[in-house]
Amino acid sequence: QVQLVESGGGSVQAGGSLTLSCAASGYTFSRYCMGWFRQAPGKEREGVAMLNDAGVISSADSVKGRFTISQDSAKNTLYLQMNSLKPEDTASYYCAASRSQCWRRSTLSNPKFFTYWGRGTQVTVSS
Repeated sequence: QVQLVESGGGSVQAGGSLTLSCAASGYTFSRYCMGWFRQAPGKEREGVAMLNDAGVISSADSVKGRFTISQDSAKNTLYLQMNSLKPEDTASYYCAASRSQCWRRSTLSNPKFFTYWGRGTQVTVSS
């Protein structure tokens, strides 16, 4: 049974940083496509960053230069380093994983591509 558990969310002031973690069980992150999504109240879930098995990264334009996705194979953990946070980054952040590969950036816009999801961790950025 696959389980993804996020941690690291919290409340920060604008300009601050947070690092989210996603620990996996029953699944090996480095073999398939994995990513981070977020959802703010009243809005649709949107892709933040995606990492494929070859280490190729795709990021949403809104977070480029500020957020970095990475993974630690030894710990089977996915990370999202978030710097220069803005109030508009406030959302619940979800870890997602697939049993397929991803090579198209458009996959980041398709949450249905991802089979497994964590329960989310809340990030709140105050101005």
